[in-house]
Amino acid sequence: MFQLTRPRWAPKTNLSGFDPQKFAAASGQPANDPWKRAEAWRYQGMFTRWNRFKGAFPGLGIATVAFGVYLAYEAVFLKDEHTHHVGGHGEKDSHGIAT
Repeated sequence: MFQLTRPRWAPKTNLSGFDPQKFAAASGQPANDPWKRAEAWRYQGMFTRWNRFKGAFPGLGIATVAFGVYLAYEAVFLKDEHTHHVGGHGEKDSHGIAT
């Protein structure tokens, strides 16, 4: 028994002889870009990639330091020294309620 397969088509011939891939490869970069000087400011000074990234989150550094200081303060000074005793007849818990 034979297997039906898709027929293989030959590539279409271009009647005009114009090949867009060869044209794109031949064009390349222009020798003198007229817009090069006009576009240079976008990547210099205050518009560098680092400066644009830095300005995206203006308060992130200060907020991170403040949060770290708060966590250190809480760990050192705000310790919970109350112990909860559960059990015993007639004892009161930390809220003054008899158990």
